[in-house]
Amino acid sequence: MRLPGDRATGTLRAKFIFLSLPLLIMWVVECLNFVAGGALDQFGIVPRSPDGLTGIIFAPFLHASFTHLIANTLPYLTLGWIIVLRRTSDFVWASLIAALAAGIGTWLVAPADTVHVGASGVIFGYLGFLLSRGYFERSLPSILLSIAIGVIYGSLIWGVLPGQSGISWQGHLFGFIGGIAAARILTRNRLGASGQR
Repeated sequence: MRLPGDRATGTLRAKFIFLSLPLLIMWVVECLNFVAGGALDQFGIVPRSPDGLTGIIFAPFLHASFTHLIANTLPYLTLGWIIVLRRTSDFVWASLIAALAAGIGTWLVAPADTVHVGASGVIFGYLGFLLSRGYFERSLPSILLSIAIGVIYGSLIWGVLPGQSGISWQGHLFGFIGGIAAARILTRNRLGASGQR
């Protein structure tokens, strides 16, 4: 899949706009949700509820509060930018795979009668993608980047474990796994296309 930001004519500005559009949607949705008194949260993931399946699509754009959204904004921009800077298509696929993995995993294993919202599953997907890309690609720049991400953001890994009340560790865990899967799939497809092993 080739996107405009992947071409030589793609600019840093175009990549940043591409990265920022989903975040802009999150902020617009949260403003609407605030005006609606949080009514949009009902469209989040409700584990093992057929109606809650739609939350797999909507949950990353919904947040419990502005504080929740602010907490997700910086890591989204930072980790997302590192991915999109290299290839826009990597950002798209890492986002989609992480969101699906986080959503489906949460729907399957999170406690019943709870509602899960937020982009943190996708953010943990970016973390998993960047940490594992060096292992799968086995190129020096990718390995060094994975090490740097581990040093700077490694402490986030604890977010995949149960602990804090009100935190969807299930989304974090499955999003992280989805990010690793995305790195594996994209690397394998790229090497296959170039005829390498």
